[in-house]
Amino acid sequence: MDSCASLIAEHPHRLPPLQAASSRRRTLAVGLIGPGRVGSVLLNQLRHAQERLARETGLELKLRGVAASRRMWLDCDDPDLNARHDGAQTWRPTDLDEFAAYIRGEDRHHAMLIDCSANDAVASHYAEWLASGLHVVTPNKLASSGPLSRWQAIRAASNHGGRFRYEATVCAGLPVVQTLRDLLDTGDQLLSVEGMFSGTLAWLCCQYDGKRSFSSLVREAHALGYTEPDPRDDLSGIDVARKLVILAREAGWPLSLQDVAVKSLVPAELASLSREAFMERLEDMDVPMAGWLAKAQTEQGVLRHVASLDREGHAKVQLHVLPAAHPFAHTRLTDNIVQFRTQRYRDNPLLVQGPGAGPEVTAAGAFADLLRIAESLEVRA
Repeated sequence: MDSCASLIAEHPHRLPPLQAASSRRRTLAVGLIGPGRVGSVLLNQLRHAQERLARETGLELKLRGVAASRRMWLDCDDPDLNARHDGAQTWRPTDLDEFAAYIRGEDRHHAMLIDCSANDAVASHYAEWLASGLHVVTPNKLASSGPLSRWQAIRAASNHGGRFRYEATVCAGLPVVQTLRDLLDTGDQLLSVEGMFSGTLAWLCCQYDGKRSFSSLVREAHALGYTEPDPRDDLSGIDVARKLVILAREAGWPLSLQDVAVKSLVPAELASLSREAFMERLEDMDVPMAGWLAKAQTEQGVLRHVASLDREGHAKVQLHVLPAAHPFAHTRLTDNIVQFRTQRYRDNPLLVQGPGAGPEVTAAGAFADLLRIAESLEVRA
């Protein structure tokens, strides 16, 4: 098969030490689905670290294809795919089955699909891809928080086929899923989770002091790329609820999205509008949000959007007024903060905190997963 230019990305933290390149020569074929905001940043991260990781770790990643919603580019059609994935000269209509088969190949090479699409139809293929031996990395929350039966099929396939990693589905590049996994794997028991899981809502709460309207801040967050394409996915709390479901399932608790009590910030009359109509009527949120701000100022507290889950399966997502001394009151900008209370950390909970929004940190979280899988691969001639 024709080969494409190598891709490697640099992610200096949260990675296990790599063995000497001379003894660990590995090649991993990669196909990326969803070359949008996060996917494009990830491709750039891969390119920038190519020479260093190839030289120091012996790891060579080969981009074999990129698939968008309607068309896909394969390196057999365009040898310069790595240099111009979004301007390739030759493309085909997107066919996910054909795409996956091409990335997997027939010569026993290691192969991985990275799904940056946020598309439920793509997530429905994960179990099949994993069972065929393809590794899957994704920041797409729909697989891990969707129908429980599908999630169970994905986990079963990953236990006997390719590896599945999804760190960036919760708090972007922060090691939240990995931290929970490490606690559980070493015999700890999860008692509760509480946190601010939305970088978007964290930014809005930190910025909202009454000097500017809430609607103007939402527009700015949207322009900065902090929100989902439809800001209601953030403002409704559903995106946060999905992250809570992901952590619950990681702990072995069979939680589903409908089990989470969510109090949306979006007024009912705006919920069913088109995205465009909603953006035009953002100012309708200003009065209720001003009421929340007045309550926080009266109580000398701060507004924070908090999700919580206890061992009985009670899960809630809502806006709170927290006292100024609360650990969550000291976050800044797009910080996410997650508090794990476990048997070991019962009296002094374990906190993970850092930026939780933006394509750069989300892409870096996905790339860290890619590198963890690559480090575990056997050397093949």
